Amino acid sequence: MAKIAYILLCHKDPDGIIAQAQRLAAAGDFLAIHFDARSPREHFDKIVGALGKNPSVVFTQKRLKCGWGAWSLVAATLLAVRAAVDAFPRATHFYMLSGDCMPIKTAEFAHRFLDEEDVDYVESVDFFASDWIKTGIKEDRLIYRHFFNERTQKKLFYASLNLQRRLRLSRRVPADLQMQIGSQWWCLRRRTIELVLKFVDGRKDVMRFFQSTWIPDETFFQTLVRHLVPEHEIKARTLTFLMFTDYGMPVTFYNDHYDLLLSQDYLFARKVSPDAKDLKDRLGKLYVAKGINFSISNEGRSLFAFLTDRGRIGRRFAPRFWETESSLGHQRTLMMVTCKKWHVAKRLVDRVRKTTNLPALDYLFNEASTQLPDLGGIQSTIEKRTRHRRALVRMLFDYWQTDQLVFCIDPANVELMQDFFNDKAKVRLLEIECDFTDDYLIGHAKRVGLASDRTPQETIDRLLPTIRYDVSFESDRIRDAGFANFHRIRQSASFEENAVQLAEFLNIPMDKARAISGTEYLYVD
Repeated sequence: MAKIAYILLCHKDPDGIIAQAQRLAAAGDFLAIHFDARSPREHFDKIVGALGKNPSVVFTQKRLKCGWGAWSLVAATLLAVRAAVDAFPRATHFYMLSGDCMPIKTAEFAHRFLDEEDVDYVESVDFFASDWIKTGIKEDRLIYRHFFNERTQKKLFYASLNLQRRLRLSRRVPADLQMQIGSQWWCLRRRTIELVLKFVDGRKDVMRFFQSTWIPDETFFQTLVRHLVPEHEIKARTLTFLMFTDYGMPVTFYNDHYDLLLSQDYLFARKVSPDAKDLKDRLGKLYVAKGINFSISNEGRSLFAFLTDRGRIGRRFAPRFWETESSLGHQRTLMMVTCKKWHVAKRLVDRVRKTTNLPALDYLFNEASTQLPDLGGIQSTIEKRTRHRRALVRMLFDYWQTDQLVFCIDPANVELMQDFFNDKAKVRLLEIECDFTDDYLIGHAKRVGLASDRTPQETIDRLLPTIRYDVSFESDRIRDAGFANFHRIRQSASFEENAVQLAEFLNIPMDKARAISGTEYLYVD
């Protein structure tokens, strides 16, 4: 059975470190601890006093002063790895942790998981070909030498970098290495760790290279493991669940994230708030528990994106439209149908086509599968349609040789609606107001990836109010926009009431409006 030696790098919260070490050791695993030399000596002494006699815990022979993005983080890791290799000959796996990490599965589950496949877990993708680096310098991390810390010595860091650029003092990556990049939270087998240490001892040139790269903890182990281990023995992923905000900062977990964390396909989570005492206590007890079955739905990232991206659609900053195209035409009438239940809007539009012979399209700017004529490629992708929206709609008017056109649009696209209402053409909007049951909203969450059949009921219960609010919020935004020629039909209204609205919206006789309004299956889910 797998025995894990945890490589723990930490710099604060001595009480938390002590509790974490005791929990992990109680389950039969080991720890090698490096405590940052920048931290108070009394904190380190407290940790040693509590754990020094524990045979499952070892400390590095020396403490280094570590800096974010600096070689010192890798050097400290290597010190802890060597200590663990020497002290724990029974360890089969070495798992990199920080003081902010907590287990989200039992030790029993973790050991069984590692026994299932004889592989290393390290996120590693091609440094140059991938888009893993989202912001900041990329190639310059490697080809120039970095002796100053960008965070604490910003002026010196960029002065040194710019000087090397001007003097063309770039260098080559070691010829036999294919540079990789990825998360620093890896889990490696013992023989892989031994290969890495042997390589480190024998390749001083590679060590010198990495010692002056920027943020080497994202490239050092990632590159060496790929260099030393066959591809089929590597899983390019981390076993530690972590997320980042759109500002590049790690997402912090709190007491109410317990159920969410347990349902993720990971063994640990980072980073847990020091103030989340209840969460830490529950996760600590979980690690040593026996016989627990986990329902893994793995929807954490999609949930986070859903909840935080609400601000992207007009609540934090509105999408910008740089395109300023000419008018659709004074004589033309554009009619938009909006409904969150897409199947309802599609049924209505289908009845409009059959009853009035008006050209009517499904979700033109939301579904790539919407059937369109060949317009020279402008219709080929959602991105092109949206970027050239007025040109696209003008071409559709011309294709059907008509002055009236109907299409569906999602309620979230308020800015797109506004753009068309700003045109000189006659523009009308019809909102279809539907009833939303809990079952429908749960199904919607599953369809868009916010949940799955294995998502815990507790997560569903917390998610439902947010989804329901989101739907009502989109409807409120449409009303608050104050669109002229705005009409609404309701699932709860009578056929006659809805027919009046349809007649005005489509400018058709009441008998045809009644035929559309009376569609019996219109609102069926």
